[in-house]
Formats: sequence, structure tokens, C-alpha cells
Amino acid sequence: MLTIAVSKGRIYEEALPLLAEVGIAPIDDPKTCRKLILRTTRDDVQLVIIRATDVPTFVEYGAADLGIAGKDVLLEHGAESLYEPLDLNIARCRLMTAAHKNAPVPQGRIRVATKYVKIAQKYFASQGIQAEIIKLYGSMELAPLVGLADCIVDLVDTGNTLRANDLEPREHIMDISSRLVVNKAAMKMKNQAIATLLEQLENNMAQRGS
Repeated sequence: MLTIAVSKGRIYEEALPLLAEVGIAPIDDPKTCRKLILRTTRDDVQLVIIRATDVPTFVEYGAADLGIAGKDVLLEHGAESLYEPLDLNIARCRLMTAAHKNAPVPQGRIRVATKYVKIAQKYFASQGIQAEIIKLYGSMELAPLVGLADCIVDLVDTGNTLRANDLEPREHIMDISSRLVVNKAAMKMKNQAIATLLEQLENNMAQRGS
């Protein structure tokens, strides 16, 4: 039995067609049931539905053999202990800084609100900027508006939420997409099943791109 960890929301919705193409479709719809472990149309595969930030942890400790997670989550987790064999090219967005549209570029030490503490620290250090990182789990857009921070680091898709709060994207840090990650022990113990699944996904993605 292979267990794949995936989070509800955009990643799950965009991963479903990819999985369906290799015969993996949930029998129970997470939108209409409260089950966290979902049977699929393949008897040898099940899905576990968890928080996006927990996917690397479940895979790292072997609670799931594979997981689908955004590159932002993987970098923040520090997922060096995981194999990352495939970029699924789904849930694409940008990780950027953003600030109030009328705010000048801050000089000297700045305050940055984000849930991406490790990524932000590394980025501003690479720019030679002294940054005090303030960790927030949500509502980052409020931070510049109430004087909590000079800018934020967050994911940007359409930018509508930023504009609605008089913020603007500024510096592009990296492009983000979702990756398939694999537990190293599972790669050895269940090599044939995982290798076959990876090959099927890669072939289908190649056909899509052609």
C-alpha cells in the first residue's frame, strides 16, 4: 500500500487530474465527507488529507510514502531528508515582498512580517539587508497597514488581495510550484511501486507538454 499525503485546497484540486490519469481517484470526496484517509480507485494507493505545512513532516517520518507540497513549504520545512524527484508544475505562484503602495523603500534595518521565516532570513541576508522577521501565520497584509512591519513576504497569485489592501508587490524572490516528495526509506522498501508511479506521472506530464 502506498500512502500519498496531500492538502485540501488548490494543490489537491490541481493534483486530482494528474493522479486520475494514472488511475488514482478518491472514492470518498473530501468536500462531502470528514474522512482524512481516503480510499482510491487503486487498491494499492490511499490518500491522507492534512495541512499543507504538515506534508513534509508526514513524509519525512514515514507516515506517508509520498507527498505533494509547494516548494515554499518544502524550503521552509528544510526537507533535505526527502527525495524531490518531480516538479508537478501545479499550483504555480510567486513568492514576493509587498509593501504599502505609497511607502518609500525603507533604509537600514527593516521589519518583515511573514510565515516564511527561513526563506525571508536567507533572502534578505543575501541582499545585505538587516531584517527583523516577525512571524505571522496569516493576515500578513495587515502588518504594513497597522505599523507592525515595513513589508511582508508572501505568496502572490493574482495580486487582488494586495490591491484591495493598498499594497503592491515589489521584489520577486522565487517562482513556486508543487513538487512530489518521497520518503527515502520508502524509496528503498517500495522502490518498484514508487518508480512505476513516478514514470507514469512523468510520461503523462510529458504528453501534456507536447
